[in-house]
Amino acid sequence: MSPCCWLALLALIPLTLAANPGVKVKLTDKGIEYGMFEIGMASLQQKLKTIKVPDLSGTEKVPPIGKVKYSLTGMTIVNLGLPKSALVLVPDTGVSLAITNAFINLHGNWRVRYFRFIQDSGSFDLAVNGLTITANIAIKSDETGRPTVSSVNCVANVGSARIKFHGGASWLYNLFKSYIDKALRSALQKQICPLVADAITDMNPHLKTFNVLAKVDQYAEIEYSMVTSPTISKSSIEFSLKGEFYNIGKHQEPPFSPTPFSLPPQANNMLYIGVSSFTPNSAGFVYNNAGALSLNVTDDMIPASSPIRLNTGTFGVFIPEVAKRFPGMMMKLLVKTVKEPTISLEPNNVTVQASGTVTAYAIQPNTTLSPLFVLNMEGSVSAQLNVTGVKLAGAITLNKIEMTLGTSYVGQFQVQSLDNIFLMVLKVVVIPKVNARLEKGFPLPSIGKMNLVNTQLQVLKDYMLIGTDVQFTG
Repeated sequence: MSPCCWLALLALIPLTLAANPGVKVKLTDKGIEYGMFEIGMASLQQKLKTIKVPDLSGTEKVPPIGKVKYSLTGMTIVNLGLPKSALVLVPDTGVSLAITNAFINLHGNWRVRYFRFIQDSGSFDLAVNGLTITANIAIKSDETGRPTVSSVNCVANVGSARIKFHGGASWLYNLFKSYIDKALRSALQKQICPLVADAITDMNPHLKTFNVLAKVDQYAEIEYSMVTSPTISKSSIEFSLKGEFYNIGKHQEPPFSPTPFSLPPQANNMLYIGVSSFTPNSAGFVYNNAGALSLNVTDDMIPASSPIRLNTGTFGVFIPEVAKRFPGMMMKLLVKTVKEPTISLEPNNVTVQASGTVTAYAIQPNTTLSPLFVLNMEGSVSAQLNVTGVKLAGAITLNKIEMTLGTSYVGQFQVQSLDNIFLMVLKVVVIPKVNARLEKGFPLPSIGKMNLVNTQLQVLKDYMLIGTDVQFTG
């Protein structure tokens, strides 16, 4: 199980130039408790189990015997518990970790020598109770903008140590066990804070898994760097992330910017992710620039059962010049956008407006393409969104489409006469192709092997809200 991965969400710095975020993330009390008690404490407990208590030896005057040489060796931890712990958010500052009523049980061996020639040995059990640990955690960033954590202050106190000797002259040890108790408490106390610091530092390799820059596909990646410092209140932490798509290897800003938005005061889930309309619109800008919003449609993509075929015979019924000049030829349609689509988010409604062209070609016997006409197309689709894994995915359905004649190489004709053909092409070829891509989704902000569970998605004004619980595996 990875250490306290949630702390990665506390420091996504260095900060870029202050700007409105495209994505906001809020970690609630419920999420903080999960990260602390289910993950963080398990890691810290394992680290504290590695405490090595050094052998103790010395000489004590024990009336009426006199000088007694003693040694305590082979001390190992047999049980350790952290029954009560709390992670307290300090508004606008950081995080304070407090552990109380912790306990450690050890077992070891004892040996004594007195009157110069009498030796004895046995075993002992040490019970350390009332152990308290307080640590303040600093959250910074490395040169890549990924978070790092460190312990800036730690205090450990051992409330009491009770030792019980077994076998041999155990009564002899009991005569000066108060001294031994003190020595053992001191030895333990010195080791606890360095181990706490180590446990906190050990989180850093896991924090480096935060997807500051996440690849989407061969065209795009999405950046989740912070644009402002996290807002820390007494009950939640809110993070403002860039949430912007870029062409891989070419970070070009779109001709629009994020608009401010606020997350609602919901707290039923561990985590809330708000994705503004800026983020999918930046995706449209990227894919349009990459030339990825285009599709060549040929007859073999049309269902065999369809009476409508992409050939000059079918189109010649409506445009006689096509059949006359290019008899018996197959056709190809190039469908592409002419500018980035516009995504609008309204309550319970996602609408995409797209402007494009459809260019029709006749395929000559030598495979040369002869242009027939170009149609201008204005379309509207509705999108249904869902969260799958740690990705935001979706599917679209056609609302309406309007086509006008742009250029014709086969004379004038009534574009409306082709409506049924192009509606069929859109519904059985273009939209399924788009949905196959949308089904793959794009990555949401995440750390390591993170799963989203009990997820709900709402579409609100200008942003979508994902409420979810989280599980870490591996």
